[in-house]
Amino acid sequence: MTDETIAKSSHRHHWRRDLVEVAALFAAVAIADSVADTVVHGPDGPVLLWASAGALLATAGFHTWWSRRRGHAPPAATPPAAAPDAATPAARPGGATTLWRMRTTVRDEPGSLAALGLALADLGVDILSLQTHPLGDGTVDELLLRAPAALSPTELTRAAAEGGGRDTWLERADAHDLVDVPTRVLHLATRTALDAAELPLALRRLLGRCTIRSIPAAGSGAAGGSVPSVPDEGLWEGTVMRLRDPSGGAITIDRPYLPFTPTEFARARALVELDARLGPRAVRPGDVLTLPEGGEITVRRAGTGDLDAAREMHERCSPATLSQRYHGPVGDTDRYLHHLLSPRFGRTLAAYTTSGRLVALGHLLWDGDETEVALLVEDAWQRRGVGGELLRRLVAMAAEAGCASVYAVTTASNTGVVAAMRALELPLDYQVEEGTLVITARLAARPPAAPARSTTVRRATGG
Repeated sequence: MTDETIAKSSHRHHWRRDLVEVAALFAAVAIADSVADTVVHGPDGPVLLWASAGALLATAGFHTWWSRRRGHAPPAATPPAAAPDAATPAARPGGATTLWRMRTTVRDEPGSLAALGLALADLGVDILSLQTHPLGDGTVDELLLRAPAALSPTELTRAAAEGGGRDTWLERADAHDLVDVPTRVLHLATRTALDAAELPLALRRLLGRCTIRSIPAAGSGAAGGSVPSVPDEGLWEGTVMRLRDPSGGAITIDRPYLPFTPTEFARARALVELDARLGPRAVRPGDVLTLPEGGEITVRRAGTGDLDAAREMHERCSPATLSQRYHGPVGDTDRYLHHLLSPRFGRTLAAYTTSGRLVALGHLLWDGDETEVALLVEDAWQRRGVGGELLRRLVAMAAEAGCASVYAVTTASNTGVVAAMRALELPLDYQVEEGTLVITARLAARPPAAPARSTTVRRATGG
């Protein structure tokens, strides 16, 4: 119905109402004249006047009541054809929901995002946040969704396709994903600024599930072979990024299940550039621990500056201790230690005596998308709680970094490592193959960073 038709219908309605009101007025005048003649010429004139007044009051009261009743009447029922289907997720507000992260590519034209949103809304899906990654032939939309728990990933993917999305990728999200992207990036930049060892972890959190490998520079004495040629601005090829490592060498980031976008490449480059501009950061002071069997040690973060002390500790360790740590004879000590002490490959804790002698090293190594823990304790300091203290702190650091599990590789005869892993009181998985034992601890809850009750801790005044 057009606006002109509505206006004509309204005009006819007003004309008819005016005619009825004029007719009612003439009828009232006729009735009043008849009543006046009856009152004047009849013997019961006063009685008729009072009766007329009562009738008028009753009519007015009835009219008022009827008007209010019509004004408060409930709206007309929705026709069955227009009512929503009670079986659809949208008709069940307040039910269980699930968080999802969706990434899909849409056409770069007006209305594309609206079509995608309507297709998801038909299933009762709420879009909580949105990021756009412009491409040459479209736009990658990354959405955080709250969907009814009954919806399957297939239904969500099908809805995205109906809304014009293609190359859709979907995974479960959690409450941490509710933090907006600028806040998350600033938090990662802050952690990287405070600690050079945070760069690989910051890149992993920034880019999602991916494998990050640091390739040391040639001639550094570390393992890893030749370094691929990487320009200063880095390289980006689909699912692989290559960036210049500020400490030398290269950083390779691989995410085979999802290609990188230009926006993600720019963010990763900015984080690496921040690390390069800040340069080496000071090592944090350690904790002075009083061991249960007496004696004090200082536990602190270690780096390549501890290389000489680590070499001397290796010379004091027995061949059996070194063989258990490195799963065989130790050839080039520098090759091992330079790799282990580099912050690009993980984090290292060192235990020093009051005389300044290094007696134990604990390593947390980023092994692709997994995390390994390893311990080396000088023979004279074994079975005194040093290794267990380092292990507890390493696992706490892994939990803080967001790792889901850690694993230790040892031999079945190394009862010290087995006992230390069991003392964590975490769910453990054991795998034994040809004398090699792999123990995996699942970090269901963040373990306490504090030492055992029998160990006294105080902050060291110097590094």
